[in-house]
Amino acid sequence: MAVTIIVGSQWGDEGKGKIVDLLSENVDIVARYQGGPNAGHTVVFDGQEIVLHQIPSGILRPHTVCIIGNGVVVDPVALLEEIKFVTGKGIDITGRLFISERTHIITSYHRLLDKLQEAADGAQKIGTTGRGIGPAYVDKVDRCGIRFIDLLDFSVLKEKLTKNITEINTILDAVYKVDKFNIDQVVQELYDLGTYYKQFLAETSVYLYRAIKTGKEIVFEGAQGTLLDVDFGTYPYVTSSSPIAGGACCGLGVGPKSIDKVIGIVKAYSTRVGMGPFPTEFDEDFSTRVRSLGKEFGATTGRPRRCGWFDAVVVNHSVRVNGLTHFAVTKLDVLDTLDELKICTAYKKGDQVIDYFPADLKTLGAIEPVYETLPGWKTATSSIKNYRDLPENAIRYLNRISELTDVGIEIVSVGQDRKQTIILS
Repeated sequence: MAVTIIVGSQWGDEGKGKIVDLLSENVDIVARYQGGPNAGHTVVFDGQEIVLHQIPSGILRPHTVCIIGNGVVVDPVALLEEIKFVTGKGIDITGRLFISERTHIITSYHRLLDKLQEAADGAQKIGTTGRGIGPAYVDKVDRCGIRFIDLLDFSVLKEKLTKNITEINTILDAVYKVDKFNIDQVVQELYDLGTYYKQFLAETSVYLYRAIKTGKEIVFEGAQGTLLDVDFGTYPYVTSSSPIAGGACCGLGVGPKSIDKVIGIVKAYSTRVGMGPFPTEFDEDFSTRVRSLGKEFGATTGRPRRCGWFDAVVVNHSVRVNGLTHFAVTKLDVLDTLDELKICTAYKKGDQVIDYFPADLKTLGAIEPVYETLPGWKTATSSIKNYRDLPENAIRYLNRISELTDVGIEIVSVGQDRKQTIILS
C-alpha cells in the first residue's frame, strides 16, 4: 500500500473513519491533513461506537502512529477532552500521537466570531458547526494565526494575542455589542495548554519524509468531502480547507511523487449536511425514510442529513480532481429494502445535457438530474462476507457505479462494524 490518501468523494459523511480504521490494521502511520473539530469520524467495533473529531482514526490500532498535520486547525481545549475520552477507553496514546508545530489553533475568539457571524447572516448563512474553523483559517491566511509552536513562548504568544484580541474586541463592541475578551486571561489559558501539548509537538513533515524513505505503510486521512472543498466544492457552501487529495500534500508537507494510491470513499447513495445545492435530493418523505434506515445524523452536531440518489456526475467530478484509483463503497445495506434504485448519470438544463459538475449555483439550481433506474435486491446484505455472495442486483448496482466512473471498487461496507466489510482485493 505504501502511501495512500483517503478522500471523501461526495459531501462528507461517507464513512471515512471506518475505512481508515480498517486499513490501519496493516498501517504504520495515519496522518490527518485538513479540517477541524467539525469533522466526526465514527468507528464501531466489538459493539462500541467511538466518534473521533481531531485525532486520526488509526489511534484505535495499538501499533499505529497518528499525526495531526499542519493543514488542520485544532481546538486545543476540545482535543484535550478527546484525548481524555480515548485514554478513558483504555487506548494508550503514549508515543503514538504527534502534532505538527506548524498547526494553527482555534481560540475562544474564533468560536465566538463563528457563531456571531453565522447568526448575523440569517437566511444567507452557510450552515457551519460554529466551532471556529472558518475564522481560524481566515487568520491563517491573513498571517495573524496562532500556531502550536507559539504556545511555547510566552512573550511571542502575548504579543500576537494582544494584537489580535485588541482588534477583535473593537469589533465585538462596535458591531455585535457583546462582552470583550480579557487578553491576559486568554494568554495564560493558551500558554498553560502549550505546556501540556509540548509532549506531542514535532516537525511532522520531517517525520513523514523519513518514514516514506524507509518504506513505512502510511494513510493520509482527510475530513469532509470533495464537494465541500473550498475550491472545487459548492462554493460558498463549503468548508474552509481542501479535503481533496492535493490538500494532503500541502497539509502534511509531503511531495506528490510520494503518493501511490488514492481511495475515494463513496456512499451507495448521497447525503449532505447544511445549506447548498444538492441535485439528487429526495422529497422529504423518502428522505426521512432513508435517513432513518441509514441513521443519517451528523456525528458532530446531530443534525439530520439531507439524502438523495447516487450522483455519478458528482463522483466523476471527484474522480477527476482527486485522481482516484479505487473506491470504497459504504452503506450498501441501507438500500436493502428499496424496490428500485436510481443513479444520476447527467444533468439537463432545458435542451442542454451537462455531464460535469457546474461551478455556477444558478445553473445547479436550474438543472434536472437524468436518471437510470435499477431494480433493488430486497435481501439483507449486512452479514455477507464475500462479494460473490451479494444479491445479483446489488452486484449489478455496484458494477454500474464502477462503469459510470471508470474506477474499480476495492471495498464494500455493509454495516457499521469493522467485521461488516467485504474486501475485493
